[in-house]
Amino acid sequence: MSDYILTLAASQRRQKGLSLQQISAATKITVRCLEAIEVGDFKRLPGGIYNTSYIRQYARAIDIDEYELLGFYHSSTGAPQVTPQIEKVENPSVRGFRPLFQQ
Repeated sequence: MSDYILTLAASQRRQKGLSLQQISAATKITVRCLEAIEVGDFKRLPGGIYNTSYIRQYARAIDIDEYELLGFYHSSTGAPQVTPQIEKVENPSVRGFRPLFQQ
């Protein structure tokens, strides 16, 4: 994936008539971080889960595919894509349950 998505993001924002200050006010993400996302300088972001959260919020604010922008982030930084594993419990057992109020 190339820098095309970054160019598309900045272009989409301008086309919608949104400034970085307006997006910052709506998302509570600093303008500095929004600028970093637009140019792909992800080292300027706070790190960890904040990065993916900021990228998602920015993508939603300008109405572009958040997964495409996140894909670019993951491929350019080498950050692992974390998918939570959910275990299904067939027959949950309740142990140590006693009523709070007894008659």
